[in-house]
Amino acid sequence: MHLVQILLPRTDPEGRPFPPALFAEIRERLAARFGGVTAHTRAPAQGLWDGDEGRERDDILLHEVMVEALDRAWWADFRRELETRFAQDEIVVRALPAERL
Repeated sequence: MHLVQILLPRTDPEGRPFPPALFAEIRERLAARFGGVTAHTRAPAQGLWDGDEGRERDDILLHEVMVEALDRAWWADFRRELETRFAQDEIVVRALPAERL
């Protein structure tokens, strides 16, 4: 089993917030495909990294799903779609091994 985490920015590159409906649509899509989703929306995480133009920062909303097997092709396509919709050079989608206890 894997825990797949998707880190989505709250704002576009100009600092304008993305509409809540966009995040709701993504949650619904993930829930329909994987049977559930957890969205950490109340306290956004803050990302800080060195980019091409110096130090960059994002407020990030974490979305998680648990999957039995990874469909890497589907996740790669979904990541590219998110990068387009959120006007990002890269959206981080990562998979971690998970075990139900």
